[in-house]
Amino acid sequence: MTSVRAEVLIIGAGVAGLTTGALLAEAGMDVRIRTAAPALESTSYAAGAIWDPLYASHERIRPWTDVTYRTLTSLARNAPDAGVHVLDGMEATRVPATPPTHVTTLPGFRRCDPDDLPPGFVTGWRYHAPVVDMPVYLEYLQHRLKAAGGTISIGHAPSLAAVAGEAPIVINCTGPGAAEFVPDSRVTPIRGQLVIVENPGIEEFFAEHLGGPPGMTHDDAPREMTYLLPQGPLLVLGGSAEIGRADVDEDARIAAGIIARCARIDPRIAELPVLGHRIGIRPVRDPVRVEHELVGGHHVVHNYGHGGAGVSLSWGCAADVRDLVLGL
Repeated sequence: MTSVRAEVLIIGAGVAGLTTGALLAEAGMDVRIRTAAPALESTSYAAGAIWDPLYASHERIRPWTDVTYRTLTSLARNAPDAGVHVLDGMEATRVPATPPTHVTTLPGFRRCDPDDLPPGFVTGWRYHAPVVDMPVYLEYLQHRLKAAGGTISIGHAPSLAAVAGEAPIVINCTGPGAAEFVPDSRVTPIRGQLVIVENPGIEEFFAEHLGGPPGMTHDDAPREMTYLLPQGPLLVLGGSAEIGRADVDEDARIAAGIIARCARIDPRIAELPVLGHRIGIRPVRDPVRVEHELVGGHHVVHNYGHGGAGVSLSWGCAADVRDLVLGL
């Protein structure tokens, strides 16, 4: 068993790295995070983000998302500085479909009457789900990590082999960077783009349901989707899923398509000035990798490959990593 002030080095300061670091520091470990760029420049910063277990594959998807749902709803009640809000909202489909099992058990679940659906949608349902303001949330996670004694430094980690052994335990939370850092050829980048506008008074989320159960892959999903996520004075509009594309340059064509689709849900959106764009890379791997291995005789624990469900899996995966580390 690992001793109570065991030193842990985490590579990566996205939502996986910060959540894992906070849990380990709060468990009494000496946690250092090294990251190539600040958290607010990570791919996690660009996430929407709404709790949704789709688009990640692993046998533990359900327990991971259950833990995360409970944690996020608790933060919404008890941590006003976390940027988490539980909202009522609608998920709807363009073809007839039944609600996935994971939403039928959520608070507030009910089926929509056809007259309640936006144009172009034929079935839908409502429920309560956590919606996360990622810039605020990442700041919260950093404060929580530091309050427990953890530290964050900016620095380059060239490869897993190069950093294994720098601490008794190294945790790999490199997200899309794992493709080269590990290296892991099973990691596929999927680019996503969001548009930020002023919120005209929308208080409920809307998300297009793209079909399939938790664990479906991005290969099964459309490249375009429609969602509106209210975050206080701002409204986040989405989205896109471009397999194999890893640049973070603004794409005006994609942005225009997002605005047009969202304006069909609420016509006010068509007239709103664009305040900004967020572009991130989803690190897709089948399955998500949360496991221990020895690299050159040194302890390494992996936590990456969450695809578009990084926030939705974050607390469950971090808890499993904590348990792995405590068992070493």
